[in-house]
Amino acid sequence: MRRTLIQLNEATYGKLRQKAFQQERSISSVVRELVEAGLEGEVRRAKPKRASQFLSVASGRSKPGHRSPVSERHDEALAAAFDK
Repeated sequence: MRRTLIQLNEATYGKLRQKAFQQERSISSVVRELVEAGLEGEVRRAKPKRASQFLSVASGRSKPGHRSPVSERHDEALAAAFDK
């Protein structure tokens, strides 16, 4: 068995802890079961239907400025960064 570290938000950790308590099991065993089920395809996520459901949409949005949009003027922005 391999050891790993994961980070959970407080709400998710609370639900996980409650589930383990109710089943009289360790949190680790519950996590192992959930991960295994997810990898086997038993846990299915709903497919995104709107752009706002994609976590990566607008994740690289740049601040407006004289080099906007950076996607078109990236060479200028890079040169300015090196000049500083």
